[in-house]
Amino acid sequence: MATWTPGARLAGELSRPVGHAAANGLPSGRLPRVAATRRWRGRGVRCCAVGNSGSGGGGAAAVNPGEEFVGFFREAWPYIRGHRGSTFVVVISSEVMSGPHFDRVLQDISLLHGLGIKFVLVPGTHVQIDKLLSERGKKAKYVGQYRITDSDSLEAAMEAAGRIRLTIEAKLSPGPPMLNLRRHGVIGRWHGLVDNVASGNFLGAKRRGVVNGIDYGFTGEVKKVDVSRIRERLDSDSIVVVSNMGYSSSGEVLNCNTYEVATACALAMEADKLVCIIDGQIFDEHGRVIHFMSIEEADLLIRKRAKQSDIAANYVKVVDEEGINSLQKGDYKSSLNARAHVNGYAASFQNGLGFNNGNGIYSGEQGFAIGGEERLSRSNGYLSELAAAAYVCHGGVQRVHIIDGTVDGSLLLELFTRDGAGTMIARDVYEGTRIATAEDLSGIRKIIRPLEDSGVLVRRTDTELLESLNSFYVVERDGSIIACAALFPFPEEKSGEVAAIAVSEECRGRGQGDKLLDYVEKVALSLGLEKLFLLTTRTADWFVRRGFSECSIESIPEQRRKRINVSRGSKYYIKQLQPKHAGVTNNNFIIR
Repeated sequence: MATWTPGARLAGELSRPVGHAAANGLPSGRLPRVAATRRWRGRGVRCCAVGNSGSGGGGAAAVNPGEEFVGFFREAWPYIRGHRGSTFVVVISSEVMSGPHFDRVLQDISLLHGLGIKFVLVPGTHVQIDKLLSERGKKAKYVGQYRITDSDSLEAAMEAAGRIRLTIEAKLSPGPPMLNLRRHGVIGRWHGLVDNVASGNFLGAKRRGVVNGIDYGFTGEVKKVDVSRIRERLDSDSIVVVSNMGYSSSGEVLNCNTYEVATACALAMEADKLVCIIDGQIFDEHGRVIHFMSIEEADLLIRKRAKQSDIAANYVKVVDEEGINSLQKGDYKSSLNARAHVNGYAASFQNGLGFNNGNGIYSGEQGFAIGGEERLSRSNGYLSELAAAAYVCHGGVQRVHIIDGTVDGSLLLELFTRDGAGTMIARDVYEGTRIATAEDLSGIRKIIRPLEDSGVLVRRTDTELLESLNSFYVVERDGSIIACAALFPFPEEKSGEVAAIAVSEECRGRGQGDKLLDYVEKVALSLGLEKLFLLTTRTADWFVRRGFSECSIESIPEQRRKRINVSRGSKYYIKQLQPKHAGVTNNNFIIR
C-alpha cells in the first residue's frame, strides 16, 4: 500500500523567480489553490480591498465585487473563530521594518488584533543599526550569528530600538479609519477603537562574554522572559512590543539577537504560533511556494545542510546531534530524546525565569539565534529562519509560519485561507499515524465494535478485517490505537472509498478524526485519486462539514455498487480533492 510522501524540494529564495510576474504582482509559479483562494489572488484582493484588476481576463465573466467579498468572508470565518483568543509571537525582519511594506503589515496586525488575536511583536533592528554605524563612519562586525557590540554599536542599537518602538506605537495609535465607520452610527462611540501598545523591561539578559577568544562586548543572551507581566498586558487588550534590548542584573543595557528573543518569547509564552515576517519566500525547484513542512521534514533538511551552514550546524548541536543521527536512521526512541533536550529549554521558560527551576543557568542559548554574515548574504537562502522555526516546534510551539512581508496581505492570506500564502512548519500534525499491521487488529476491533453494535458502521468479521488491513491507517499513542480509518482505492475511476473512521471514546472531541481524514486525503492524492466517496447512515453531518456533498448511487464506482447492501439505506457522499503540494523531500534539497 503506497503512503503519502511530500514531493517538493526546498529552495530558499531571496527574490522571486525571474520571468514569472503575474498581473497582480505575485509570482505566477505559486502552488495551485483551491478555487475560492485562487479567485481572491487572481483579482488582486488585498486586505479589505475588493475589485477586478481589470485587463479583460481572456473573456472571463465579470464577478460581482459584493459577491466576491461575501464569499471571501465566509471562507475566512472558521479561521476567525479559531484564532480568537490565540497568542501569536511575531518577529518582523529588519528588512521589512525598513521597507515600504511595513505600514501595511502593521495595519493587518491591527486588524487581527481587533478580531481577538493577542500579539507579542519582536521587531528586527540590524539594518537600522548597520545604517547608523555607516553614517557615523563605523563598520558592523559579526562573528557567527552574533554582532560584536562595542560602545558605538550599543549606542546605535539603543537608538534604533527606540525609534522602532516609537514608530510602532505611532502607527498603531490611529485605529480603524473613521470615514468607514460613519454610516454605522454616531462616530463618537468609535473614538476608543485604538490599539493600546505596551512595552517595557520584559527581557532579562546576561553578557555573552568571551567565546573562543572573541569578546562580544555588550552583546547579550536571553536570560529571563517576564511572562506574567507580558500576559497582564495582553489580557488588558494591549499589543506587546518586546525589544531586542535586554537588561542585566547589574543594570546594563545589552544588545540581544532578535530571533533569540522571539524564539525565547514563543517558548516562554507557550504561544499558539510563531510568525516570521521576512522579505521573501521559500520556493521549490519549480518556483512554487512550499506551503507546508512537518517538523520531521524541516529537521532533516536542516541537518543535511549542517556542513555548509553554521546556523544549521548550531541547530544540530542544540537539538542534540545524537538524536539527529538516530532520527535519520529511523531510531524513534532517540529522536524523542532529541526533542526532550529542547523541551528542557522550553520548560525552563514556562515560569518566566529562564533558569533551570531557578537553580542555575542552562549551558546554552535559551532561544535560537540566527544572523551574521550567513543570513545577510543569504548564501543558504532562508535556511536560518527554517532552523529557528524547527527549534521552537521541537520546544512545543505547534505552528510556525514564515511569510513574505513584501506581499501585500500575506499575513491575512496565511491565516484565513486553507493553503495560506507562506510556509507553515507544524509539530506532530500526524503524530503516530501509520499503516495498520496485524498486531493492530485487536486495537482496531476495540474502537469499531461499539460503532458496529450501534449500527453506525457495517459489521466486519475478524477475517474480513484482517483481509482489508493493508487499507487501514491507525493513530497510535503510548502503545494504544486511538483512531483508525480505511481507504479503498478504485484507480480506474480515480476515486477512493473512505470507511471505518473511528476514534476511541476517551480521545473524541480533540480533532483526531479531522487529522486522520486529512491524512487519508493526502494518501489519496499521492495515489492519483481525484475524489473520495463514502456510505453512511448516521454520520452525514460530520462529513458535510468537511466538504462532502450528497450524491446519487450512480456516482459510486460500478465495482463498488455491486457490493452495496441496499437494505441498510445508506446515503452516498462524495468530495472532490484539491491537489496540494504539502511538503518537501530530503532527496533534492537545493538553494538557488
